[in-house]
Amino acid sequence: MANSFKTLLPEDVASTRTLLHEAIPITGTIVSGTYDEENIKYFAHGMYEAVYDYPFLSSSANHIFDLTAGYASGSEFQDSANVQDQKKINIYNQMAQVLVGYDVSGAIQQFDLDGNLGGGDKMDSCLFINFARLLAKDEVKKDSFRLAMFTTTPDGSDAAADRTGLETIGDYGAQTEYLTNSPAGEYGLLYTSSGPAGDVVGHIYYQAGVVVLTSSIFEGATPTMTTASVMSTITTSSVEDLLKSGTIDECANAVRYAYDDVDYNNTTELNSTIYFCRANNTEFNYSANPTYLSASEIIVKGNNPLADPVSYITTVGLYSPDNELLAVAKLSEPLKKSPSNEITLRVRLDY
Repeated sequence: MANSFKTLLPEDVASTRTLLHEAIPITGTIVSGTYDEENIKYFAHGMYEAVYDYPFLSSSANHIFDLTAGYASGSEFQDSANVQDQKKINIYNQMAQVLVGYDVSGAIQQFDLDGNLGGGDKMDSCLFINFARLLAKDEVKKDSFRLAMFTTTPDGSDAAADRTGLETIGDYGAQTEYLTNSPAGEYGLLYTSSGPAGDVVGHIYYQAGVVVLTSSIFEGATPTMTTASVMSTITTSSVEDLLKSGTIDECANAVRYAYDDVDYNNTTELNSTIYFCRANNTEFNYSANPTYLSASEIIVKGNNPLADPVSYITTVGLYSPDNELLAVAKLSEPLKKSPSNEITLRVRLDY
């Protein structure tokens, strides 16, 4: 094999961006107890719990999302007598400083219900769903997120049949109506099933893969659930009450119990650089391979001095300005090149 080199000009290089989407359904049976809590991982620090699609000790288990909860310092929820009071404040602050940022005075801003940080109602007590990068990929596709949750269980039973008030929450209309005033990137408002005309109940941060729900959406819920590994049976008047009287794990379990289904499309951003490697009619017709000549005659001409010179292209190499080989593209079969034809090879690098 012998090499022939040609400098690529700016017009020989093009860049493209492709968005690939994958549908992600996460059913409630996985989240709320199919594996008898063996797919729920609790931590000694008690600041969040992790949900897996199989028992988490299994080698085939995949991390789905984390659940946690918290409230703002100085809110009506803060009380030193509350269970894990400081941890709940720390969770809220941690999520807020990453997703909302700081104001001009350097103070952490609270989650604003309508996304207008200059004023309006604040979400000072929130439930957080952090989707694993395995599922969210580069970002969640806008206007694809739908979360179905039960908001009430009138009799306090943990039987699925007794859960009522199924509400579908979604980022309706976010394809064009999303917000960009977050240090974490773009985010959309989450509405109740009536769409953009309905109530705003939270945010979804597309690049971060984080869902923030105001706890007030569950103010009529009675999350009764038995989890042997963490807590005994809990019966309260609302999830909001749990933010005061319960642990973060208990708040997360109440959300899991109310959970029915999540559907969204993730996004993989595929950036490509395309190199058009052009062999014009007067180029690449000869080879520097020693076997190309015999007694100063071109072997492929078959002893016919009037025949056109011929070469065969088998490989394209892309080199840096320092003449370092960066990438190699192999052809499926050799391409015949002579002065009577021209060849353009399209080489694409994805990253």
